[in-house]
Amino acid sequence: MRILGIDPGLALVGYGVIEVRDGRLRPVQFGKLETSKELSVPSRLEKIYRGMKEILQEYKPDEAAVEKLYFNTNTTTAIAVAEARGVILLASEEDHIPVYEYTPLQVKQTVVGYGQAEKRQVQMMIRVLLGLKEDPKPDDVADALGIAITHAHFSRWKRKEGNGDFV
Repeated sequence: MRILGIDPGLALVGYGVIEVRDGRLRPVQFGKLETSKELSVPSRLEKIYRGMKEILQEYKPDEAAVEKLYFNTNTTTAIAVAEARGVILLASEEDHIPVYEYTPLQVKQTVVGYGQAEKRQVQMMIRVLLGLKEDPKPDDVADALGIAITHAHFSRWKRKEGNGDFV
């Protein structure tokens, strides 16, 4: 199974494609889509949309996983992330890719085993789990890989137990 993990944002979208084969995780590709503050919001959203379409077409994931949106004190940032997330969900839907959501807490618990883990701990475990030479950076890329790993874990549980949708 090929999984695309996505950490949405307006300035930077982290993505990570992993493959799960015989119970092993293998990195396929990871990186980021960036947009300039100089562009209008609609132009930035279009750039994210087109970038996601290219990633979907090139790597052909079976499923996608995205960080679940939660509001904190900065609602302006949350709205911008929600807009970016919307075009990401649209791109996935157009390609008939099922999308699952995970909270940062779920990702930390799955990857590190501790929900209050620090970013550095998460990056180190992602490096170990995927056999990378160095920690994935920036944080958004590491988060996207963590989201993909989390989905690999939960989807395996779902298949074993025969449960329905778990998100």
